[in-house]
Amino acid sequence: MNSSFSNYNVSSQSYRDSLSSAVAKNVIVVALGLIINYTNGTLINTFRKHQIFYLNPRYILFIHLVLNDMIQLTVTISLLVFSYVFYKINASFCCLLITLAVFTTFNTPLNLAVMAVECYIAICLPLRHAELCTIKRTYILIGWIWVMSAVSMLPDVFIVMATEPARLFHSTIFCERDNLFRHPISLKKRDVSHIISLIGVWLTLFYTYFKIFFAAKAAKEVKSGDGNATKARNTILLHGFQLLLCMLTYVGPIVKKALFYWFPKYYVHAAFVCYIIIQILPRFISPIVYGLRDKTFRQYLKNYLLCTAKSASMLTYGK
Repeated sequence: MNSSFSNYNVSSQSYRDSLSSAVAKNVIVVALGLIINYTNGTLINTFRKHQIFYLNPRYILFIHLVLNDMIQLTVTISLLVFSYVFYKINASFCCLLITLAVFTTFNTPLNLAVMAVECYIAICLPLRHAELCTIKRTYILIGWIWVMSAVSMLPDVFIVMATEPARLFHSTIFCERDNLFRHPISLKKRDVSHIISLIGVWLTLFYTYFKIFFAAKAAKEVKSGDGNATKARNTILLHGFQLLLCMLTYVGPIVKKALFYWFPKYYVHAAFVCYIIIQILPRFISPIVYGLRDKTFRQYLKNYLLCTAKSASMLTYGK
């Protein structure tokens, strides 16, 4: 065995919050999660009720990102709450939660890269957009996103099953990825997959941004176009900011060590702020990029909210 079973019973967190601090942090995180998931749920319901969105690859990719963010946010917040309420949970249940969290976290940058490419094709290759960006290909790409996430994560699960005693999965542990998937091969594979993803996605974003930037500049010089290129350029910039926050997850272990070294007395508070920035803030940006900035989606969302409010008032009046 490369890691002893007893090591799993020791939490990697040596410092604990006071009761008031723990309650405050959990209330903040759960409140933010509920607000974001409620907003995302409204976006999904708007998408579901209007067939026009089913025929546009852009909105299909967007709603997949929103749904993925809802799952990711729910799982990571659950892990945080469990760490305070129960401290240790069943290792098998922890493995399921960690796997789902890593899947959805890995999906986000890949989905953003695909959305950037679709945006680039729509602006720079408009005559080929209908040919290249079909509904069928969009769903195939979404499938490949999940396949790539599976290729990145499932080997860790198999390594744990092959190298650790079976009683581990019946024990209780502090549910953290490094506590469960701590085999040297898993750590090296994780670093390699993060580097490959980081380079591939950033190159895609840079390429599409500069192509759209020059297209917007050319349209401005000839005083043509309706601003779509400029709006697409701004969208790519938002993708880049969102992706930058998401990519901080990949340097999480280094950030934790640095925080522990710089702020040993306030480590738990600094780690909590990092959690808000890395896990919560990127999911807050997703609804803004297309849900609120996109004219078509905003119009249907407004109509849906007005209809919902009108129905609620009629029910109240009827009572």
